[in-house]
Formats: sequence, structure tokens, C-alpha cells
Amino acid sequence: MTLVDDIEQIIISNVPDAKVLVHNNNDDGEHFEAIVISRSFNGVSLLRQHQAIMRPLKEAFDERVHALALKTFSEEKWDLNKKDFPMIEEKIKEKYK
Repeated sequence: MTLVDDIEQIIISNVPDAKVLVHNNNDDGEHFEAIVISRSFNGVSLLRQHQAIMRPLKEAFDERVHALALKTFSEEKWDLNKKDFPMIEEKIKEKYK
């Protein structure tokens, strides 16, 4: 398993209904981006969404991950904004057919 896979698994373990995309931005094993879309984020502030993701990741990867860019969306927010993220939408459709 790669670090990308490990990050994804921790997110899914903590937000089971999430659709998750993780990639290594610079292909350096230290800088990552995660996009997380979840029904459980409906009505939850962006700060609380990020805390739900970052807390378990920090515990697991405090020494291994230098940076993680995080984008979280409730399903409602994603439906309203996915037109602004066509590449992410395409990857989500491919992964979660």
C-alpha cells in the first residue's frame, strides 16, 4: 500500500460514507491533496469538516506527511459547486460508478 492509499483508508475509516480522492501533488511523497465529499458533512461547518479529517490523519502521519491540502464538501455543496471542478467531478464519477 502507498501513502496515498493509507491516507484514503484513514479518511474512509473516519467518514465511512465519503467519496475520497487523494493524490501526491509534487510526486514527492510529502505533499498531498485530499478531496472529501460526504453526506455526513451536510449542515456541518467547514472547520468541523476539516477537523474530522485532519485529527485522525495527524495522529497517523505526523512525521510522514509534510503538507495536506484539503477540500471538503457536503453532498449539497458538491452538487452546487461541482461545475467549478470538472476534473475532480470526472475522477469522482470514474472511481464511484
